[in-house]
Amino acid sequence: MAHLRLGDTAPNFDATTTEGDINFHEWAGDNWVVFFSHPADFTPVCTTELGRAAALNGEFQKRGVKPICISVDGIDDHHAWAKDIGETQGTELNFPIIADPNKEVAELYDMMHPNADSTHTVRSVFIIDPSKKIRLTLTYPASCGRNFDEILRVIDALQLSDEYNIATPVDWKDGDDVIIPPSVKNEDIAAKYPKGYTEVKPYLRTTPAPNK
Repeated sequence: MAHLRLGDTAPNFDATTTEGDINFHEWAGDNWVVFFSHPADFTPVCTTELGRAAALNGEFQKRGVKPICISVDGIDDHHAWAKDIGETQGTELNFPIIADPNKEVAELYDMMHPNADSTHTVRSVFIIDPSKKIRLTLTYPASCGRNFDEILRVIDALQLSDEYNIATPVDWKDGDDVIIPPSVKNEDIAAKYPKGYTEVKPYLRTTPAPNK
């Protein structure tokens, strides 16, 4: 069983989904991916989560992100559940659900936590970059619905960090000031961060949002 850590390559797999058979890495292509698991089909919390993820389709596309989810139920149940999601959440499902009845992918991604539930996956979230590297992981218990605003926020933070070599402070939102990494010397700041900076402490220097 894999114990996946940040920076690891996301394991590849072949799977049947509600949008046909896929090879995960080929399906991901050059996009970012949000890969998340559900304890089971026809469960109330999951139904609200998939509806929310579907409603955010435009936000994901804007960021070059493809969502995909997994449940250990079979493909027929997935298709039936998708109808319920469209009916109850006001948004048709617009991303694939992986069928994993043999739990092969769930085991590959360490989504089975026997002390929490021996038969269903926990609510895992993996954010994977275009190089197929795992950049963020979250694990929720079955009873607790995820916060998709937070998932979008961390995608924004990761993408901004990659592009501009910055870090984001506590409770950061897009447009807020960001932090200059300690590895950047003061004499190099002007060239790299043309909006100037504020030195709170020698190790804590902030600069206005570089993308605005």
